[in-house]
Amino acid sequence: MKLFVSKVREVLQAVLPVVGIVLLLHITLTPLTGLQLARFLFGALCITAGLSIFLYAIDLSVNLIGRAMGRTFAKTDSLLLLAGAGLALGFIISIAEPDLHILAGQVERLTAGTVSKWWIILVVSVGIAVMLAIGLIRIVKTFPLHKLLVGFYAGVFLLALSASDEFLAIAFDASGATTGAMTVPFIMSMALGVTLLRKSTLASNDCGFGLIGVVSIGPILSVLVMDRFRGTLQGTPIAEAPVRTPLTVSQTVLGPFLDKVPVIAEEVLLALLPIFLIFMLLQRVSFRLSRKNVSWIIYGLLLTYIGLFLFLLGAQGGFMEVGRTIGFNVASLDNKLYLLVISFVLGLVTVLAEPAVHVLTHQIEDITNGAVKRNAVKAVLSLGIGTAVALAMLRIVFPQIQLWHYLLPGYLIALTLTFFVPKIFIGIAFDSGGVASGPMTATFILSFVQGAASAMAEDNLISESFGMIALVAMTPIIAVQVLGLVYKLRADGNNGCG
Repeated sequence: MKLFVSKVREVLQAVLPVVGIVLLLHITLTPLTGLQLARFLFGALCITAGLSIFLYAIDLSVNLIGRAMGRTFAKTDSLLLLAGAGLALGFIISIAEPDLHILAGQVERLTAGTVSKWWIILVVSVGIAVMLAIGLIRIVKTFPLHKLLVGFYAGVFLLALSASDEFLAIAFDASGATTGAMTVPFIMSMALGVTLLRKSTLASNDCGFGLIGVVSIGPILSVLVMDRFRGTLQGTPIAEAPVRTPLTVSQTVLGPFLDKVPVIAEEVLLALLPIFLIFMLLQRVSFRLSRKNVSWIIYGLLLTYIGLFLFLLGAQGGFMEVGRTIGFNVASLDNKLYLLVISFVLGLVTVLAEPAVHVLTHQIEDITNGAVKRNAVKAVLSLGIGTAVALAMLRIVFPQIQLWHYLLPGYLIALTLTFFVPKIFIGIAFDSGGVASGPMTATFILSFVQGAASAMAEDNLISESFGMIALVAMTPIIAVQVLGLVYKLRADGNNGCG
């Protein structure tokens, strides 16, 4: 019960700031209809309940399964078996990621079905699977993380040179969206399971971080490759899709929620069923857990289903519609400064409220023995991500600014820093990119940006609507490495004085 209450408290910290900002905008700049406000509040209630149950349940199920799998596969000397396990598990766990379902649904909506939701989910899951296999092999072989990152990001930007604006934005957004509430705990548990069996504790500390950073490259590569073949995959160029779809207006509060119940129930079942089947298979041939532990894990998976269902229902039924409406209304005001300021504040409060940010800041303070204070980390991340959301809005206000104008110099800086900061900070930094782009970013802020884009974008609504998550995921990579550099300089200075 204490664990569940702590999860509820974490989720409320994430949801209440967004609710407060919406209510403030409702009584000042952008009044909502009674139905919209009621649906938003009901959606917020569903999200709070669903995400609390979900985060509690994965501690009972997905985390335990991931750790057991990591320990099991770490015992083998066969890299082929390890890679095969990474491929299978990466694909299965990615399909169950709620943030990916949200993003893929937004892509399908904005392209009027030209790019289907399940195409995005499957393509991204393949990318996750391949990079998880490579990341696990890197841990076993202790291959330097910074060299691997530089090599793969070089490939990313080579593909990006010929990519369409639409798919470039979707690819980098998919990278941030897939490292969410489901995949991050599972991948971290697998990494922990592998590294705990390593002989060198120091090597384990260095290799235990960075797996999420490696995995997050997979969606970028797979979506950019999809862009190359989209003519054969979809048959219609994405730019020809009728993208300007009107906001739906229901005459009842619960109407949008009831319409989505059967669809979401089926999708969540399809997402979680493979995890259950894989667990039962491995329990029979390898895990050999006690009946009590198996019962707890099955109970946790059932709660995971309920939590994920409620979360997606709340997000799709009312939360995101209000986000799009407010974004559209604020962008329609004559003074565009309102749009930039509100975007900055949304990014500022959202990252402070993300539960995973609190875990990351404690982690950095512990690793540096207090030399880098968690409040300093939170302040840097908040300012950076607030700026990232504002920069995403700046692209909408000034369409001549393209996404690669931000991403290219940003990742060049991030990759250059990997040669100078302590190794452990490299892994933490690239892992932290997925930390910032959490549930509130994938739901409300993404919808807010898309609503603003629909009011402002003249040429290509799709490319203007995406890219925000990409910037939010990039900012912590730079910020944490800068803090690592500060820590290194302080440590060197103290050694010199000693």
